[in-house]
Amino acid sequence: MAKANKTNETTVNVTDFINSYVEKDDKKSDSFQLIKLMSSWSGSEPKMWGPTIIGFGSYHYKYASGHEGDAPIIGFSPRKAEFSLYVYSPTEESKPLLDNLGKFKMGKACIYIKRLSDIHIDILEKLCKMTIAYINEHHECACREK
Repeated sequence: MAKANKTNETTVNVTDFINSYVEKDDKKSDSFQLIKLMSSWSGSEPKMWGPTIIGFGSYHYKYASGHEGDAPIIGFSPRKAEFSLYVYSPTEESKPLLDNLGKFKMGKACIYIKRLSDIHIDILEKLCKMTIAYINEHHECACREK
């Protein structure tokens, strides 16, 4: 039997989550700014995914192993130490953008930043839009143009 996905869309209010989970005022401010930016770039309202991820839009994935599920198209989590940005698809066009993003660390599937002022927002926008286009092309999603 397939394992259930840990990260699913929830009905938790995003603003309530930020106000109760994020302790520092500057991180709260950056969180609300990321919501504004990602909502604009994605054309989607923010939704909570699992206990700590704020996602925009959704898509359905299915791996060769048979594992499948739904995930946000782009998103972030205001973790205690740093933000986790779920905004990157490894394409030839997006790799060079990382050189100009600013101060960050790269994880396997996300970009880690301490604060928004550490990165160039215009580069983040390009990464987000490239990721939306990549997912639109390679997965079943509500973002697909008809």
